[in-house]
Amino acid sequence: MIFSKPLLDRCISCGYCLPACPTYAMTGEEASSPRGRISLMRALETGQLPEDDETLAEQASFCLGCRACEPVCPAGVEYGNLLEQWRDHQWRGRRRPLRARLLMAAVERPWLLRVPGLVRRHARTAASASGPSLMLGCAERALFPRVSRAARKLVPGLAAPSRQGCCGALHAHNGDSAAGRRMAKELGEVLPGTIVTTSGGCAAHLAAHLGRPRVRELSEFLVETDVLPSGPLLVDGRPARVALQDSCHLRNGLGVWRQPRELIRAVAEYVELPSAATCCGAAGTYSILRPLESAKILAVKIDEIEAAGVDYVVAVNPGCLRQLRSGLRKRGSAVRAVHLAELLELAAKQARRSC
Repeated sequence: MIFSKPLLDRCISCGYCLPACPTYAMTGEEASSPRGRISLMRALETGQLPEDDETLAEQASFCLGCRACEPVCPAGVEYGNLLEQWRDHQWRGRRRPLRARLLMAAVERPWLLRVPGLVRRHARTAASASGPSLMLGCAERALFPRVSRAARKLVPGLAAPSRQGCCGALHAHNGDSAAGRRMAKELGEVLPGTIVTTSGGCAAHLAAHLGRPRVRELSEFLVETDVLPSGPLLVDGRPARVALQDSCHLRNGLGVWRQPRELIRAVAEYVELPSAATCCGAAGTYSILRPLESAKILAVKIDEIEAAGVDYVVAVNPGCLRQLRSGLRKRGSAVRAVHLAELLELAAKQARRSC
């Protein structure tokens, strides 16, 4: 058995998911929709399609895994879990894309995560016996070390021990959910108590395996603990205009989307993008494995950001931040893409200077 029968049987083929799906919007093809992909899963499960069928291989890869279909599904289909089961089977061994295999091998070696992060000076403290602890992330600590430093300035009590590995989300989304579960539990042992993460995708993965009460994304942690941001953030003497790009798994998997907006509104003029709730095309490894399709999705997003006349666009996930910065840089845009922690710390810094 490839799929969990109760999960697979839950789909009633109503089609409510089609308008929410970015790849269906891109192609208009049934096979590129959640309903169409579940039909393919059922055909694979029953043997109606062979494992090496080209459509199966293409659609398992073409899906962003954004889970936008889940909140609109009246039957409560857990599409994200089905996709993981599909890729566990479809991407076994050498069938897994080479770039994904290389990335997965890299994050399995904690020293490869620690050395670049220490060189880039991510936040670093002694471990805490009971938390809360800041999850540093595998890519974020090297690519965006300012994010963890900003998070600790906002919440100085957060512990940030450097001897922590990857949460396993990368593995779970790329055909090795067993390793993803193991890595999540290992991280939970290294970081006892509440785990605060600046990555929406990691938050959703950890919550699924460690339990929701133990995991908090930064924006919800700040709101729940009444950590009020200082402001306002000014640009040329006026309140900054700021947009947000939701993290797909944070919004669709954990239902967290109000909190980052609330925090932005506390320090700036918030501007809602028409597609703020839809995927930017980063989608974990998607922008690396499917760069052409990723770029098409991103282009629409950059058009909206430019048309909105904003000063900043905020991300709550490192993959989204990398995607947005890349797109804005290629477009020659003056808009700055920053993480929510960086925006709030920048506002606090301005407030301190004005005192």
